[in-house]
Amino acid sequence: MLSHTGFEKVYLACGGTDMRKSIDGLAAIVQQRFQLDPFSPCLFVFCNKNRNKLKILQWEHNGFRLHYRRLEKGKFQWPKDGAAPVVVSRRELNWLLDGLSIHQSQSRQKVTASVVI
Repeated sequence: MLSHTGFEKVYLACGGTDMRKSIDGLAAIVQQRFQLDPFSPCLFVFCNKNRNKLKILQWEHNGFRLHYRRLEKGKFQWPKDGAAPVVVSRRELNWLLDGLSIHQSQSRQKVTASVVI
């Protein structure tokens, strides 16, 4: 499970990515194609062409983590092709991982409790 701490931004690589790529191949995409630092405290999310597999690259302390998710049924609501990665919030990433669109029109507002003394 992804920790909700330890990363600042979430980048989605639009379009399909070859899921045969390992950590080094995905880090090269981040560095060369997106001109971003794969060692930064960010998540870099990649999806295959069929939109049923995801890989998430994350640098943590002294090494990379590679998260993998495969849907048995259905497809991820993945952004279409684009040269630049799309920045999404942690909430939108969770929607995406649940198979929902990152553009929820009826999402609930975050509720915070206040203490009355």
